[in-house]
Amino acid sequence: MNKITPYKPIHKIRIVTAASLFDGHDAAINIMRRIIQASGVEVIHLGHDRSVEEVVNCAIQEDVNAIAITSYQGGHNEYFKYMFDLLKEKGASHIKIFGGGGGVILPKEIENLMNYGIAQIYSPDDGRKLGLQGMINDMIEQCDFPVPPLKIPNNKKIIESLLDKDKTTIARLISIAENKHQEFKQLFSPLEKLKKHIPVLGITGTGGSGKSSTVDELVRRFLLDFPKKTIAIVSVDPSKRKTGGALLGDRIRMNAINNERVYMRSLATRQSNLALSKHVNDALAILKVADFDLIILETSGIGQSDTEILDYSDISLYVMTPEYGAATQLEKIDMIDFADVIALNKFDKRGALDALRDVKKQYQRNHNLWEEDIENMPVYGTIASQFNDPGTNELYQILIDKISKKTDSNFISSFNITEEMSQKQFIIPPNRSRYLSEITENNRGYNKTVQEQKNIAQKLYGIYKTIESVLGIKLSLSKFGLEEDSLQQAQTNENPEFIKLLVSEFDKVKIDLNPYNWQLILKWEEKKQLYKNEVYSFKVRSKEINIKTHSESLSHLQIPKISLPKYEGWGDILEWILQENVPGEFPYTAGIYPFKRQGEDPTRMFAGEGGPERTNRRFHYVSLGMPAKRLSTAFDSVTLYGNNPDIRPDIYGKIGNAGVSICCLDDAKKLYSGFELTNPATSVSMTINGPAPIMLGFFMNAAIDQECEKYIFENGLKEEIELKISSIYHKKEFERPSYQGELPEGSNGLGLFLLGVTGDEVLPLKIYNKIKTETLTKVRGTIQADILKEDQAQNTCIFSTEFALRLMGDVQEYFIENKVRNFYSVSISGYHIAEAGANPISQLAFTLANGFTYVEYYLSRGMDINKFGPNLSFFFSNGIDPEYAVIGRVARKIWAKAMKEKYDANERAQMLKYHIQTSGRSLHAQEIDFNDIRTTLQALYAIYDNCNSLHTNAYDEAITTPTEESVRRAMAIQLIINKELGLTKNENPIQGAFIIEELTDLVEEAVYAEFDRITDRGGVLGAMETMYQRSKIQEESLYYETLKHSGKFTIIGVNSFLSRKGSPTILPQEVIRATEDEKQLQIHVIENLHQQNSEKSSKKLELLKLNAIENKNMFEQLMEVCKTCSIGQITAALFEVGGQYRRNM
Repeated sequence: MNKITPYKPIHKIRIVTAASLFDGHDAAINIMRRIIQASGVEVIHLGHDRSVEEVVNCAIQEDVNAIAITSYQGGHNEYFKYMFDLLKEKGASHIKIFGGGGGVILPKEIENLMNYGIAQIYSPDDGRKLGLQGMINDMIEQCDFPVPPLKIPNNKKIIESLLDKDKTTIARLISIAENKHQEFKQLFSPLEKLKKHIPVLGITGTGGSGKSSTVDELVRRFLLDFPKKTIAIVSVDPSKRKTGGALLGDRIRMNAINNERVYMRSLATRQSNLALSKHVNDALAILKVADFDLIILETSGIGQSDTEILDYSDISLYVMTPEYGAATQLEKIDMIDFADVIALNKFDKRGALDALRDVKKQYQRNHNLWEEDIENMPVYGTIASQFNDPGTNELYQILIDKISKKTDSNFISSFNITEEMSQKQFIIPPNRSRYLSEITENNRGYNKTVQEQKNIAQKLYGIYKTIESVLGIKLSLSKFGLEEDSLQQAQTNENPEFIKLLVSEFDKVKIDLNPYNWQLILKWEEKKQLYKNEVYSFKVRSKEINIKTHSESLSHLQIPKISLPKYEGWGDILEWILQENVPGEFPYTAGIYPFKRQGEDPTRMFAGEGGPERTNRRFHYVSLGMPAKRLSTAFDSVTLYGNNPDIRPDIYGKIGNAGVSICCLDDAKKLYSGFELTNPATSVSMTINGPAPIMLGFFMNAAIDQECEKYIFENGLKEEIELKISSIYHKKEFERPSYQGELPEGSNGLGLFLLGVTGDEVLPLKIYNKIKTETLTKVRGTIQADILKEDQAQNTCIFSTEFALRLMGDVQEYFIENKVRNFYSVSISGYHIAEAGANPISQLAFTLANGFTYVEYYLSRGMDINKFGPNLSFFFSNGIDPEYAVIGRVARKIWAKAMKEKYDANERAQMLKYHIQTSGRSLHAQEIDFNDIRTTLQALYAIYDNCNSLHTNAYDEAITTPTEESVRRAMAIQLIINKELGLTKNENPIQGAFIIEELTDLVEEAVYAEFDRITDRGGVLGAMETMYQRSKIQEESLYYETLKHSGKFTIIGVNSFLSRKGSPTILPQEVIRATEDEKQLQIHVIENLHQQNSEKSSKKLELLKLNAIENKNMFEQLMEVCKTCSIGQITAALFEVGGQYRRNM
């Protein structure tokens, strides 16, 4: 592969980069952002989940040359067009739009978008042809143009436009000041005398101290405190001396700035060794003429001696962390001499209280304030990353008071603060931060013990066989060792001393063998016989299950379902039992059940498209005639981010695309109608994370109302209840919700009778509560809800991480209290980690580490491991790397050893249940028919490794929502393997293979090594703070993409074995998108719901917020809220008490 030289721009170019959604696209845009920046461009990176309005406002305020964005999932057409229209509407049509979204953006759509005015949409074929740097060179060259001239809207004068706080005028003047200073002087000199004395709060501090988060929290409080005042922010980041590029990364951390009363501008220093740009003064002058009420100036990260900020600010805030080294280092920090206020941020770090004392002492010393109480020094401990942090509240009030006193501004604050000091809401208690290394020590200790016990057992076997050889007979064994009677009968006068010596040595060696292990050896032959018998019997929750141990082939051979090793040496037998064992026995390496469940293949029925009715029809179509209904549900990105359907184009385009639109309880009832949700053969899987507790509330209420409906019908109450419902709707004067269209084949309409009402509205409360209690114990399924992997990889986080984890804990507590035993409260997912680019080792290690983090968190909340352990499940991706052949068995092994030996959990909690989805990342063959071949191989891995359930991806999934035809093909892959492939008649086919044993040991040890690396960074949450996992995932992703592009890693149909046409992207025969009718219907549903339940919803939402504030269980109230409120209403309410997720770079 020839190295492509980066294009060097002639002009100073500024570009906004962002992802409209999530998943690997967030990782991809970050990689692109780095390459753009290294090519000499100033990059303002916004990260994932950005609305068109946010991106456009940013582009205008930052006066950029271009927007580079990744957008997909079916809403891309509307997204790009809306962006183009909004730029035009706001007078910024010179800003070019560049985009990509993989194969989802079809060639015809690319053509259409570029004809509309989008500068360039890059396709996978472009990527293959040009490479990453080639595409970026093309983009930079297209936007290498000078700053356009100043245009004043509506023929106003410059001063009028500035006083109107017109963002375009302000932004362009700053750009002219930066790039054409003489022209700026001519334009602005006459206005400079008009500037007012606007207070400037200067914020500086060391790099990584949390300045951006602190600014965001101060701005949020200012906007709440002063509903009519305006604020401007100037944020400075350093330029790279080598390339001239710069990462202007403060915006990504800020949630509060997306407000019409805020203007923000990022500046690059454009010179080395300075914390501020030489054009800061110009920018401040422009903002002062524009008459903002407050200006915040934030510098780039500084060293010990920088004090430039003082030249430009009225009040200065110095932000530092407790990690500055020895106390003597404080004497070198100039800003302690000059800062009006010091924030000791990240106050949750070790040694924070000592640091607070030392900084206060140093401040007192530097300012000669010996007579004043040291407690009155203006040094405050803050945790800006924590929502509603008391320390940040106090800091905000002190700053506002100081600004008011030191300047003419009249800020009369009504902001209330509490007396408490900043305290970290610890997810994992500090004394438990080594939990992962404790697990590795525990498991490595177990492995060492197994090896020692194996050697002892092997030695015993050698002595035993020697005695047998000398005596010439077969000896019996007892629980004490050699059977005394058989030994005495066998003894002769020949070699009595030798026999005595051997027996004595046997007894001596046996002392070191664990008695439990001796029992395992004694029972080995008995165990083997169990699997030779015609029927194997075992109990599950007091119920006896009888299973045939063999199946007959067409050649009339008896094929064993479980094959045991033919070992004879006790050491080999013991090691196999302790490290492998039969399925259903510790350490569950071969599987958690003795045999696969009869009549229930691991096949999952996947659906998610359009409105709830269309997805319901798809579910019935793919499950028709199947004994078990395993409904795997994908949601559209509107739902995934907790939004309601809306006419706003960038939301409207996504409704029902690449997933189903579910916004309220009635939608959930329609989605699962005709499936009995309490039937043991029905289970539901919901792929949703940020708003997972809300979706779970919808599902649980749908299941309860189904049971209420059954009670009504069974007790002949249908007509009576029908009258009640009609009466309710007659009073409301609203139309009653209904299922749109015909019921699908196989559906009896169960769940639709109570549409628009809930069971407690039509049945006596006593009966309703009894039904509710029973229903919760019966429902089966899982909801993803794994917020840790979202923060590390996929990024459908919507709430602050601490709050999201608290919600998860509340769900689990509710499950324990209400005996929800068969529904998993979380599906701890590695799939999305792999999709974002991680290799199989990182996927497995990060996922298990996250799992153990939930264990530690739930234990810290006082939950019983034996009660919550069974509610945890896992979800992995299967690629075709060698490690994927053993990913499940290694996971089961590590989990079982830790849960039994370290946490003393019972058998049920030791069993790791996991779902496999074949790799979406490997659906990258442009000749999409090739994808089914890879999927088949991945499915083989999963089935051979005894996964609990399996979702085979459709071959067209990287381009469109899977069609009926492609879903049937995908399901057929695993059905053929399960029903027809002869080797799957055996249920432990990979046990005993030398390579499988070797891979198992290699992968297990690699996971432990990763656990230790995570521990070194403070555990999972500590590593997340420094973005260790995310960085590692992106590095591995880029490594793979580089090898793919260079051809060093052969991928058939991608970089080798191409067709004579070069294997261009092949389009599927059918492309699925949500229809206009479906989108309009979802908007109508939400409007109807809001109008008829407005009063009731407000009261319930207030109670929910109160539960959050008072630290009560939120899910308990959420179950009530979900009856009448929409997903968007609930999300907005929880934002108020839990905070929004703060994005990372």
